[in-house]
Amino acid sequence: MSRLILLLAALCLAPSLVFAQAPAPTDSRLQKVQATRTITLAYRPDALPFSFEDTDRKPAGYTVDLCRAVVAGIERQLGVGPLQVKWVPVTVQTRFTALASGQADMECGATTVTLGRMKEVGFSSLIFLEGTGLLVLKSTPGYSLSALAGKKIGVIRGTSNERALNDALRTMLVSATVLPLQSREEGLAQLEAHAIDAIASDRVLLLGLASQAKDPTGTVLLADALSYEPYAITLPRGDWALQQAVNAALAQVYSGGAVREIYKRWFAGLGDPSPALLVMYGLGSLPD
Repeated sequence: MSRLILLLAALCLAPSLVFAQAPAPTDSRLQKVQATRTITLAYRPDALPFSFEDTDRKPAGYTVDLCRAVVAGIERQLGVGPLQVKWVPVTVQTRFTALASGQADMECGATTVTLGRMKEVGFSSLIFLEGTGLLVLKSTPGYSLSALAGKKIGVIRGTSNERALNDALRTMLVSATVLPLQSREEGLAQLEAHAIDAIASDRVLLLGLASQAKDPTGTVLLADALSYEPYAITLPRGDWALQQAVNAALAQVYSGGAVREIYKRWFAGLGDPSPALLVMYGLGSLPD
């Protein structure tokens, strides 16, 4: 557990440590939010249960609820009254561009923190810990990555899942064909049509995807965890004022216990938060 705590501490502090070397921004998005009393949040319609559209076509999910709590915290910090929230749908391919172009102030999806991405965007404190997994049909023989030797595995191009899958195949000396996908929904359609044999993506996202299958009982999530994916709210790169405001709001959510209610709302079927996730919440409860 001590190693895990040290790892999580490093991950939680990584965004701040990297950007501490950069000059402070002269024009924070927070100033615009305060002046206009409006904040624009990007969300992913395809990242159930973290970020998706409900039956009324409104943003919903674990990260969406966390972002709503963050906005409430920013309202208290600014003291300007209720902020108008504008929601902008984005994809895996457009989520970072939306932040860089000013189209959105925050991205509330299922985005993994990586050092490479820190060159493009900033990140809040961590909000979830995930892992890359594999979804297959129950009729597929074998229940491990090794059993997929000679098979076709679909993964969204350019994601951390693609890198994790390729690394795992190399490490375990498994020869499989990796096919690029544009979306998980495309992967599910190909899996059901037997065009591919497995989909690689974040494990909880795969569980949400399986619930949308024509036969939800006909798929299974393999036990293999190919990587660990630390999630965060994505922010404009180098915007210290906004990052601090978001982290302060998250600290209140974590320390006040509201995060447990949000977790239960979306992950009740998974049981209590894992020890690793509890450590992450604790590390995110930064003191004033």
